[in-house]
Amino acid sequence: MKITSIDTYDVRFPTSRELDGSDAMNPDPDYSVAYVVLRTGAEFTRGGKPQIHKANEFEGHGFTFTIGRGNEVCRAAIDALAPMVIGQPVDDLGEFARRLTHDSQIRWLGPEKGVMHLAAAALINAAWDLVAKVEGKPVWRLLADLDPDQLVDLVDWRYLSDALTPGEALDLLSAARPGRDERIARLERDGYPAYTTSPGWLGYSDDKLVRLAKAAVADGYSQIKLKVGGDRDDDVRRMRLARGAVGDDIRIAVDANQRWDVGPAIDWVTALAPYRPWWIEEPTSPDDILGHAAIRRGLATAGPGGSRIRVATGEHVQNRIVFKQLLQADAIDVVQIDACRVAGVNENLAILLLAAKFGKPVCPHAGGVGLCELVQHLSMFDYVAVSGSLDDRVIEYVDHLHEHFVDPVVMTGGSYRTPAAPGFSAQLRPEVFARYAYPDGTAWA
Repeated sequence: MKITSIDTYDVRFPTSRELDGSDAMNPDPDYSVAYVVLRTGAEFTRGGKPQIHKANEFEGHGFTFTIGRGNEVCRAAIDALAPMVIGQPVDDLGEFARRLTHDSQIRWLGPEKGVMHLAAAALINAAWDLVAKVEGKPVWRLLADLDPDQLVDLVDWRYLSDALTPGEALDLLSAARPGRDERIARLERDGYPAYTTSPGWLGYSDDKLVRLAKAAVADGYSQIKLKVGGDRDDDVRRMRLARGAVGDDIRIAVDANQRWDVGPAIDWVTALAPYRPWWIEEPTSPDDILGHAAIRRGLATAGPGGSRIRVATGEHVQNRIVFKQLLQADAIDVVQIDACRVAGVNENLAILLLAAKFGKPVCPHAGGVGLCELVQHLSMFDYVAVSGSLDDRVIEYVDHLHEHFVDPVVMTGGSYRTPAAPGFSAQLRPEVFARYAYPDGTAWA
């Protein structure tokens, strides 16, 4: 099966009008996607047998997430990569991904970072959506059904061998095979645990914070998250209010969205310590490995009774190499993958394997537009086929914009239900484009 054409779109939602998504670094985001549709010809193989389908019967949908201005740059980057995809097969998704990230001239624009990497993520994720639809499986199950050697072949191993070799990854994946069917059954019965950021946006009033925090507990969540980093006194007050609203048994994570230098990060989080923050997320620049390590050392005994306050990061980490260094430096306690920041499913598979090698839990970044829809597949695959564990693992959930997707996430009792529809849950509803396409959609006119 070959890709015959590509359509791209700039889609933006005016979330800044209600301050949904507001934080200390990003006070007025308009959640957006640079969106791509891969269209195919009429021939493909399934189970090794040639098949015929009507043109465009199967489409691959993918996107990368931005917060408004610059979304048109990501769309242009996807268009720039299109010639490397049109006319090419999607039978080997490892080769498909490497074709986009290894091109000698495009690579000069990164390498493997920035806008071109976001564009590659959109195309790679769209290819996974396409193949999963052809195979009649959700992406999490498509991945989980692959043999360990097939999974290893999907990874770009360049620059990783000092931390994890293909042989070690094969051993890790093989060791996770026992109990696989039982873990699938548990997922399908109970879902995957989540936490919610919905109460915690920095632009929300105290009353709204308390109301939404109480609602989250009533909905079954055992963890919430607050944005911090605007004003220390305000953050202490908001943490006190949140702790009073949810009680002592609910975890409260905090997220600074890269707001601080190293010293202020340690001091600020220590001021919040009486209210027992579960982790501090993105305390400083995502590129500062040594800074994260220093913050983690500084918070090792900062919690009540000398307990550790954990350090989490990942949503803005550029690629697998930076994740490798964060893990080698013992700079983080929690790995936060993002479905669209690195080069899609393939590079996230490498990061999941690195996290398993170093024994760190993966708690993905989600929210935005469609990030919940995508990343649920990666965490469920991780549980079934990589880590085999749910200990201290949760997927972020934010309750907005899901209604715009054909196959939106389903939450029950604070958990993600397993997606059953074939694909990557990435497809926007057709009417979205007339309303939210930028700049001519009715929401922007």
